[in-house]
Amino acid sequence: MYKILVKKELAPSVQLFELSAPRIARKAQPGQFVIVRLNEEGERVPLTIADFDRAKGTVTIIFQEVGASTKAMGLLNEGDALLDVVGPLGKPTHIENFGTVVCIGGGIGIAPVYPIARGLKQAGNKVISIIGARSKDILILEDEMKAVSDQLLVTTDDGSKGQQGFVTDQLKQLIDAGVNIALVVAIGPVIMMRSVAEVTRPYAIETVVSLNPIMVDGTGMCGGCRVQVGAESKFACVDGPEFDAHQVDFAGLMARQKMYLPQEKHHQQHCSDQQGGSCKCHSH
Repeated sequence: MYKILVKKELAPSVQLFELSAPRIARKAQPGQFVIVRLNEEGERVPLTIADFDRAKGTVTIIFQEVGASTKAMGLLNEGDALLDVVGPLGKPTHIENFGTVVCIGGGIGIAPVYPIARGLKQAGNKVISIIGARSKDILILEDEMKAVSDQLLVTTDDGSKGQQGFVTDQLKQLIDAGVNIALVVAIGPVIMMRSVAEVTRPYAIETVVSLNPIMVDGTGMCGGCRVQVGAESKFACVDGPEFDAHQVDFAGLMARQKMYLPQEKHHQQHCSDQQGGSCKCHSH
């Protein structure tokens, strides 16, 4: 059992859990993830490690309540526990002194970008961070990102905070201003990551994205997280989750993300009283 030491609501339906997980905290690196399970009947939910503290023996996860399992998790409080937390999984972010790097987080994707930006800053890079959300009410980790960045740029779709528009608008402005960008790291909705890749492609700026396709076991056994990268089929759980953005088949990835939407909708409509996805409808 993994006890919840801290619970914090970062935005409507966005929760932060700081978990007691000493063994995972000792090994965790930026870019890696864990798979959590609420109870014996619950589904396995992959979540990026948003932070870790080796001294305290804690790992932090941030999740949005969008499906049956994450909504059930959101009902937990400090002192409650998750049955399983498996990790750290996936390959860590490759961190070295590249020069000037741009870290882009969209929506809930700001959470996994934070430890990466921190690691790149600690490695001596000049870190320019761009974070975006639909509105200021759902913008998360602004202070944390500012603390690990040389420059923080904020965008909102509605203009309620920072510059109105998208993260790609700020990225284009940096490129047009002649900023010598050695690396771009982008994490967020698939359509956002695809847009970032299209902005940097003409300039041959190395661009890395972190993918979160449907995942079951997290060890490469099930094949559920298969993604096409260039001419090769990769598994996000063991080959990633980070890949060269200019090689990712984003159209195929978006199609796979929609595969189980009807089942998830059914589950939310008919099994919402079963905590942790523990109904017997086999739709999840």
